Amino acid sequence: MGFSKTVEIGRVAYVAKGQDAGKLGAIIDVIDQNRGLFDGPKVRRQVVSFQNVHLTKYKIDVQHSARRKTVLKAWEVAKIDEQWKESNWAKKLERNEKKANLSDFDRYKLMRAKQTRNKIVRLELGKLKHQANVKKASAAGGKKPAAKGAKPAAAKKEVKPAAAAPKEVKAKPAAKEAKK
Repeated sequence: MGFSKTVEIGRVAYVAKGQDAGKLGAIIDVIDQNRGLFDGPKVRRQVVSFQNVHLTKYKIDVQHSARRKTVLKAWEVAKIDEQWKESNWAKKLERNEKKANLSDFDRYKLMRAKQTRNKIVRLELGKLKHQANVKKASAAGGKKPAAKGAKPAAAKKEVKPAAAAPKEVKAKPAAKEAKK
């Protein structure tokens, strides 16, 4: 399988580094193998290094070195902003931004909510496993599975009480008798 996202005129890209980091724009012209002319609704027309942008799967229909007005019109026709908002990439960036902006108390509340959720999941999973074990045991012979830590019936032994040992009697301290 070949590359699905190539550097080409009209390819929409996400700016990863630089002054316009986090914004979308389109490649309008390829200057050389390392740089291109970049333009978009939130990005001014400029030369960018291809190392500083990430290519997306979106593409607008523009000609080589198109004017800004033409680029903006093609951007609207292709509905790039709506497609971008629906993409998993944009949703992930938004989630990460929200997470980075949490206060200490918000992080604490999130931690406690996760603990509560995980406890509920763990209990429900335990119930399901127990039900599966009961069904498996009833299909095998009608015996219920033993409780945790219980020994099998064949391993139990009778224990006879040992002979009672004589109890030791402690003498009262002599200090009390001396005081009288």
